[in-house]
Amino acid sequence: MIKTTHKYLTPMLLCITLLVTMLSGCGSTQDDSKECPYEKFITIDVFDGLANFQGIQSGWFAKIVRDRFNMELNIIAPNVAGGGDTLYEMRCAAGSLGDLIITTGEKGRLSELVESDLILDMSEYLEDRQILQSYHAAIDALNEKLPGNGLYAIPSEISLLPADTPSDVLNPTFGPYLRWDLYARLGYPPIHTLEDLLPILKDMQALCPETEDGTPTYAFSFFKDWDGNMMNAAKQPCCFYGYDEFGFVLAKADGSDYQDLTQPDSIYTRVLKFYFDANKLGLVDPDSATQNYDSVFQKYANGSLLYSCWPWQCQPAYNTTENTAAGRGFMLAPIDDMTIFSSCCLPNGNPKAVICIGSNAEDPERLAAFIDWLYSPEGIMINTAQVNYGGAGPQGLTWDVDESGNPYLTEFGKAAFSQQDTPVPEEWGGGTWAGGISQLNYKAVSPAEYSPDGYTYYYQLWPSVQKEEHSTPLDLDWQAYTGSTDTMSYLAEHHMLLSASGMGYVSEEETNELFIMRSQCRSVITDYSWRMIFAEDEETFYQYHEEMRERLNALGYEQVYEYDLADAIAQDEARKNTFR
Repeated sequence: MIKTTHKYLTPMLLCITLLVTMLSGCGSTQDDSKECPYEKFITIDVFDGLANFQGIQSGWFAKIVRDRFNMELNIIAPNVAGGGDTLYEMRCAAGSLGDLIITTGEKGRLSELVESDLILDMSEYLEDRQILQSYHAAIDALNEKLPGNGLYAIPSEISLLPADTPSDVLNPTFGPYLRWDLYARLGYPPIHTLEDLLPILKDMQALCPETEDGTPTYAFSFFKDWDGNMMNAAKQPCCFYGYDEFGFVLAKADGSDYQDLTQPDSIYTRVLKFYFDANKLGLVDPDSATQNYDSVFQKYANGSLLYSCWPWQCQPAYNTTENTAAGRGFMLAPIDDMTIFSSCCLPNGNPKAVICIGSNAEDPERLAAFIDWLYSPEGIMINTAQVNYGGAGPQGLTWDVDESGNPYLTEFGKAAFSQQDTPVPEEWGGGTWAGGISQLNYKAVSPAEYSPDGYTYYYQLWPSVQKEEHSTPLDLDWQAYTGSTDTMSYLAEHHMLLSASGMGYVSEEETNELFIMRSQCRSVITDYSWRMIFAEDEETFYQYHEEMRERLNALGYEQVYEYDLADAIAQDEARKNTFR
């Protein structure tokens, strides 16, 4: 158990202490009179299982990190480098995973890292820092289950809000988002179920067969970066119906159903067939098997794609000021029978993504200070800023407060959050806004959290922004059709959300035998999922599915599935115990 003298803080005291952290710290881009206390410049290796970028962080975020900590971030990303668990195992075997480590805390990985002496006990480095005063309960809950009786990891997405508070703020994490302007031109045809999307998307493609530069348009475009236990793109529409993955199990948010994803009647198989049919209609991007996330994002920005399962992917890329003013952009197109999986706030944080310091780090005290900053109000704002969503970015550049203390976007902020190539002033690091955002892809706290000053970290929920940004021709058309002011309100009003309470369940450590079987099975599942979507005909589609199941049975799939099923049921029981 981690010990702290501030075991309980009143809300007012918490606000005051957090605000002090926000206003204090090392040298600032906004105030060059403050000197950074670190004389030696260092480059730290960040092993980041969430990152979609590999290399040296650049731009305005890099300048802020250098100004405050005199260091730069060299990001090592399995999603980009390839190898996944293989890269992790190779670096562990070499005795150094990284200086700063962002990885999963599930399936015994953290215990493995502690026992292998690959991460260090941060207790002495974080003892007097704000992070322990603010989030000690979540940090305790994670570390008390680890060997060594120390502070080895900090969970992500920590929340000070109740566990039944939705963590999705403006949009759901998952949902069917269409080029609304094209959908409107078709007369808003009804979408009763998932499969009804296909003829609509085909008609949308006919309305807009190519972009202005002659690039063909497609509805669906995939990438392999995030494939894990299953094909990532095939898992997402499962969430439209209240399911989320738990190993090889698709578990409904309310615990009412558990599915083996490999069964012929599973929702996962249904989605694979949906994509197979889409490919036969010419709706699937033929580059899907050879591109990465960044390539797909750019295709959204170029107007080459007509559908997305993630609002945080398509809207930042395409819903620019110019496009939304012209009525163009992605908006949620409701499916009548959907109940979207919705996560709630996590008082104990998210153990699926944690941050640690490597045992061979040159300057652990400096890295602890950096972690503490990531969890400070200023760090949260800056690290979670995106192209067009997320945190508000650096105060004085993208946002500020008026005489009454209310936050608003600066003219630069309005430009940056609507045009990814907006140039950044040299004194803030130069380059473009999009080129300088944090590549860590790590959320310290829940998106629903409030700053000590009483406003949300996510700028799109500010009254000043909502009044201005949600009155574009695109928004007004969507509002007129749906009769709602915003997406989350619509989904709640129409009972289209299925919430999973936030308790941060951690899976127990699995045996080496189970780990090996899982690794072999997941490779078969993802490989055959891709084959099925691009199969020559329907007969081959089902042949591939049967081959997949036969190979999995030979690899011990059933044993892994039964383990995951018991774990998924335990997770649901833990969720229900949260409110007993």
